[in-house]
Amino acid sequence: MGFKLEHTMNTEAPKTSKTDGLEQLLKKEISLFGYMFNSKKKESFYSELAVLLKAGIHLREALDLIKENQKKEKFQHFYSQMLNELDAGHSFSEILESRKEFTEYEHYSIKIGEESGNLGKITQELGNYFAQKNEQRRNLLNALTYPMIILATAILVVVFMLRMVVPMFEDIFKQNGVELPTITVWIISASNFIKDYGLLIIFAVLGFLIFRKPLLKNPKIKRRRDFLLLRVPFVGEFVKTVYMSQFAQTTALLTSSKVPMLNSIQMVKKMITFTPLQEALGSMENKIMKGISLHESIRGNRLFDNRMSSLVKVAEETNQTEYIFDKLSQQYAREVQQKSKMLSTIMEPLIIVVVGFFVGVILVSMYLPMFRLSSVLGG
Repeated sequence: MGFKLEHTMNTEAPKTSKTDGLEQLLKKEISLFGYMFNSKKKESFYSELAVLLKAGIHLREALDLIKENQKKEKFQHFYSQMLNELDAGHSFSEILESRKEFTEYEHYSIKIGEESGNLGKITQELGNYFAQKNEQRRNLLNALTYPMIILATAILVVVFMLRMVVPMFEDIFKQNGVELPTITVWIISASNFIKDYGLLIIFAVLGFLIFRKPLLKNPKIKRRRDFLLLRVPFVGEFVKTVYMSQFAQTTALLTSSKVPMLNSIQMVKKMITFTPLQEALGSMENKIMKGISLHESIRGNRLFDNRMSSLVKVAEETNQTEYIFDKLSQQYAREVQQKSKMLSTIMEPLIIVVVGFFVGVILVSMYLPMFRLSSVLGG
């Protein structure tokens, strides 16, 4: 990690001065682009902080070392602000609570770590959480990147044929007055549609990609997108497993921090923004408040499988909730890796077959009239 451990502790609080234009700009940059402190950055932050705290270094000194290890000025300024707030008498959990870069889940976990004296352990668990979250994201990208490249290439090939090849045949057929089969008429109509509305479609796709995030902030649109995603063959099961892994891991961390189960579910619901899981957790929350046990509140929901319900029942009976959810998290994480490989393996040949079918249909539709044209020319 490249820490300068020989750095001496500065016992004096840093002097405050009027913020100049550069500092104002940096504040605005961090405020406007809070996503720059993303999951990858958090994994590094919590992991490094855990190592330093477990090495016996004081929290302020640890944050100062992490700040010095930053190469970008905006992150140095980010940590300087945290140090200033720490020197002003605020606790670490209060600092996290006041910043939108951190979630309620992180703030609450750190607060419990401060109160119980296990801040080093909590930061290590948070580092592990974000490490697994980033690994799952990488698995998803690895599973979908190559098939998406093949799909994009295939779409370009089909569009090229419809836009360039089909019109050439259409001109020949018109010049010779050949009667066209129904399938050829359909393909020519598709070609004309691409010709007339192709640019409009491209701009619509680009507009969707640009405004995708603002659109998904609409709860109705996001809800439809999430539920539709679950219905997609192969992809739906993979996405479901990813979120089940996150749910199990988050619950394991919260229960290890001695957070009551009801509060854990409420916090997970705020943290994981996948609508089907949020609604399932909302239903669980209502049932638990009515006195229904956790495993019974899980049972009957399509998002949770029988394995989770059975193991949670065992956890409640043996008071091993943390252990069971930790094992569930590991199992789901392995399933994510396996399904990501399987998804990639299945999608590649499937896309090739589908594209081959469309290319074949286009070629057949163009060559069928050629036989009639040869008979006309021969006659």
